[in-house]
Amino acid sequence: MLDRNALALGLGLVLVSASVVVSCASHPSTASRAVPSSSAALADSSLLPPDASASAVASASATVDPVAAGPAACPTGMVLIDGEYCTDLQLTCKKSHYAKANKKTVCTEFEEGSSVCTGEKVPRRYCIDTYEYPNQKGSNPEVMNDFPAAQKKCAALGKRVCTETEWTMACEGPSYKPYPYGWVRDPEKCRGDRPYKNPKKQKNGLLLTHSKDKTAAQAEIDRLWDAVPSGSQPECVSDYGVFDMPGNADELAASEGSTKRYGTMKVKGGVDVLNAQDKYDNVTTGGPWVEGVRNQCRPKIYTHDEGFSYYYLSFRCCAEPDGKPTDPRAPRQIKRGVKSIDP
Repeated sequence: MLDRNALALGLGLVLVSASVVVSCASHPSTASRAVPSSSAALADSSLLPPDASASAVASASATVDPVAAGPAACPTGMVLIDGEYCTDLQLTCKKSHYAKANKKTVCTEFEEGSSVCTGEKVPRRYCIDTYEYPNQKGSNPEVMNDFPAAQKKCAALGKRVCTETEWTMACEGPSYKPYPYGWVRDPEKCRGDRPYKNPKKQKNGLLLTHSKDKTAAQAEIDRLWDAVPSGSQPECVSDYGVFDMPGNADELAASEGSTKRYGTMKVKGGVDVLNAQDKYDNVTTGGPWVEGVRNQCRPKIYTHDEGFSYYYLSFRCCAEPDGKPTDPRAPRQIKRGVKSIDP
């Protein structure tokens, strides 16, 4: 069905986690998906996509549709999240299937209302972008940014990359749903289960999407692209009013440096457990449009370092509410005493 070697470098690499599993086709423009020269290189100004200009930054914050939730508390285009995050959530799965290509058990239906907070409920209040960067309804989510590049783009807007728990809370809503739209997995609501396309490689073994030949790299990204524009999935929205979280494009989030259990799922024959890892400054969350993926709110992937970028990996920004200043650094960077991310 799939080329195993390419899958190991692509889908398998992105989705394999040390945690046990628990558990939206428009062609994008070139400018929205510029390619860095190397997936392993830390982004600097020379590697940032061409739309990281002052005019593009202003557009990202000024042209997005306003959201009704908390207009006084958050800037235009952001949603106010005000509630409680559950540090350890238990869910009961009724139906599932095993994705052989990805070696994952994907829960397709959870018992409605089965979420039980077995951990602490922590009050949280923050602002989150309605859509993935550049936070514009009708635009394609921007991909091929590593974590440092994502941080710089959010910082230029007076924001920061959302933390893993902020992302989860905005997706689950106050009812702690496994999917933003409910309890039954639906890849038609949040784009998922699309056929996997094997990325091509260069002669040096690196993926063609990361070629120094920008024209060749962009052509390859265009060939692989199977996402839809931000805000074009009316049912892919959480109870808080945040769009396009699981499915479509995968997302980067800032790690919070935890090694604690943050979720369990009761399945036939046992319990699957999610354990956080304190390894890198970033995690990936939500899952992309390809088949064999959970596309769920809570599970995270902790196996990619800060230089990782990919053709279906995007991000979104968060900020402090009520006009408070926002520190652009990730929690682990703050803990290490990093002074600045050099926006």
